[in-house]
Amino acid sequence: MGSSSALGVLAEPSRREILDLLRGGEQSVGDLVGHLRISQPAVSKHLRILKEAGLVDARADAQRRLYRINPGPLEELDDWLAPYRGFWSARLDDLESHLDQRRKR
Repeated sequence: MGSSSALGVLAEPSRREILDLLRGGEQSVGDLVGHLRISQPAVSKHLRILKEAGLVDARADAQRRLYRINPGPLEELDDWLAPYRGFWSARLDDLESHLDQRRKR
C-alpha cells in the first residue's frame, strides 16, 4: 500500500476521527458509534475502507470484532511527509529569526 492511497483514505474526516479514537486502543463498532455522530452502518463502511487500506486490523472477540490501528501504512505516510516537515521547519526558523530581529529594533 502506498502513502498516496493512505492519504486518499484519510482525506475523509470521519476516518481520521475513527483513527483518533483507536489511538487509545482496540474498540468495537458499537464503541466507535457511541463516540461518533454517524450511524453504525456508516462506521462499519469506514472501518471496511480503513481495513482494506491496511490502516486498521480487526480480530474476533466472541460475537463482536475489535478494531485497532495498524501502524505500518502510517509509518509509510510519515516517511512520505518527512521532506515537507523540513520545508515547514525551515520556514518557521526564518520567521523566528525575522521576529527576533524586529524585537531587537
